[in-house]
Amino acid sequence: MKEMTTIRHSLLVAVAAGLLFSGCATDPGRKTAVGAGLGAAIGAAAGAIIGNQSGEAGKGALVGAGVGGLIGAGVGNAKEAKEKEANKPK
Repeated sequence: MKEMTTIRHSLLVAVAAGLLFSGCATDPGRKTAVGAGLGAAIGAAAGAIIGNQSGEAGKGALVGAGVGGLIGAGVGNAKEAKEKEANKPK
C-alpha cells in the first residue's frame, strides 16, 4: 500500500512540474518548455514503474523525471531551432 502512495505522490509531483514548466513558457521558448514538462512527466511515470520493481519507486520517479525533462527539453529546443531556420528569410 505504501508503494502505491509513493508512486502516486511521485507522479503527482512530476505532472505538477510539467504543468509549471509548460504554463510559464513564453512564445519563443514554448517548445523547449513543453518538451521538458512532457519529458519529465513521462520519465517520472516510467521511473516509478521501473523503480517499483526494486522497491524504490520514489527515487525512480525522481531520476526518471530529471532524465526525461532533460531529453524533452533537448528535443523541444531542436524543434525550435529547426523552425527558426526554416522561417529565416532566404
